Amino acid sequence: MLTPRISFKNFESNKKKTLLIKKKLLALVTDKNEIIKSLSKDYKNNFSHKILKKFKNSLEYRVIGMGGSSLGAHAIYDFLKKKIKKKFIFVDNLNAFEDKKVKKSFNNLIISKSGNTIETIVNANILIKKKDKNLFITEKKKSYLSLLAKKLKAEVVDHNNYIGGRYSVLSEVGMLPAELMGLNHQKFRQLNNLVKNKFFMKALVSNVESTIYFLKAKKFNSIIINYDEQSINLFNWYQQLVAESLGKEKKGILPIVSVMPKDNHSVMQLYLDGFKNNFFTFFYSKETNSVKINNESVLLEQKFLKNKNIDQIMYAQKKATEIVFKNKNIPFRSFEISKRDEKTLGELFCFFILETILISKALKINPFDQPAVELLKKETKKILIYK
Repeated sequence: MLTPRISFKNFESNKKKTLLIKKKLLALVTDKNEIIKSLSKDYKNNFSHKILKKFKNSLEYRVIGMGGSSLGAHAIYDFLKKKIKKKFIFVDNLNAFEDKKVKKSFNNLIISKSGNTIETIVNANILIKKKDKNLFITEKKKSYLSLLAKKLKAEVVDHNNYIGGRYSVLSEVGMLPAELMGLNHQKFRQLNNLVKNKFFMKALVSNVESTIYFLKAKKFNSIIINYDEQSINLFNWYQQLVAESLGKEKKGILPIVSVMPKDNHSVMQLYLDGFKNNFFTFFYSKETNSVKINNESVLLEQKFLKNKNIDQIMYAQKKATEIVFKNKNIPFRSFEISKRDEKTLGELFCFFILETILISKALKINPFDQPAVELLKKETKKILIYK
């Protein structure tokens, strides 16, 4: 048990126990840096009730941002969509298009830490219209988006300059959209409770030790076996967090998201009988009101399906896959979610962020920069300037 809401089964491996990771964790959770602070109730948002009031009564929103500027909010929206009565559209790639038939105005949230993200600038340029209400989240400095916000006379919320995009989900970048969704941002910030939970802390340390053991054994692929459709964007967020934080100095982990049970009919054969440089995470969330099988249409040969619902079938597939993995000595861990709410999702965000930073410290790399990606941005700008 990781927490009362999250059942967790850790990797089984012959790793060696060490006090080093435990010491690093204790140092990390008492650190004064803004990223760790954003996971706790001590973090002060840069947005006010007055700003929220101007936008909160709307029913439709459009989030324009790239990577960590939108992935966290998208993960929250999908994971908790049954609680949310509003519609959010996420424009998170160069796929913006202008539908001239649509006459209605939008409430736009335009998010970029630097304020100079090319894709966000392009999408904002194409999509924002005169009648729209606009709210920008960007650093308090001169940038394209800060100048655009001034021109549009739009509201601006300061993006904390000590928190990079992929770590910003529990800062204003994720929590302001969450409030507009009708959620309670304080319920997401669970670090204060988690550091007192010896089961959580012990599981986190053991999990990191296992991951370091796999990396030393040249297992570099972290594959998510996801049985929860509403968590796809949670693991898209996780994918960026892990890949961008750890992929440096010829080190790193390649996170791959597999959607189940669909992928049983494509890549599962490879996972079971292919190369052995993978370790796996099973993820499942219990659904109490899933669709039931129509008993009258069940043929005699499949009578074991009678009285079953989708959740029961999915869970049976998950347990069967875990049994086969165990019999084949394929390393895996398992998360099972019993309640879908802000607190549970906040606990998951905390676990994955702390895990990633701890792994980076063990690998002796900086988890907070992305130097190679910056090279791509510079080269793109050069090409656009000189063509």
